[in-house]
Amino acid sequence: MTLVSDYSFTLRLEEAVVTVIEGEENVRNARILALKCALSLELKGMKRRGRSAYAIVKDEFGFKGSKQKVYDQLCEWVKKHLFS
Repeated sequence: MTLVSDYSFTLRLEEAVVTVIEGEENVRNARILALKCALSLELKGMKRRGRSAYAIVKDEFGFKGSKQKVYDQLCEWVKKHLFS
């Protein structure tokens, strides 16, 4: 890291790690896992702008209940459909 002035700095990376997700099904699965992680963070108190992961998951999967119950149902769905 090189300090340029009092208000900015330049970070030099020697290697960057990039993950590319290809294919419609893989993108869909990655989105579901991202929603699962976002809902987990919401359970811990984190907030986000726009619709909550909780609302998105309830709408898309038809789950009912509290955030914790919806998270548990989503975890079971992921185990059954993505990792079976």
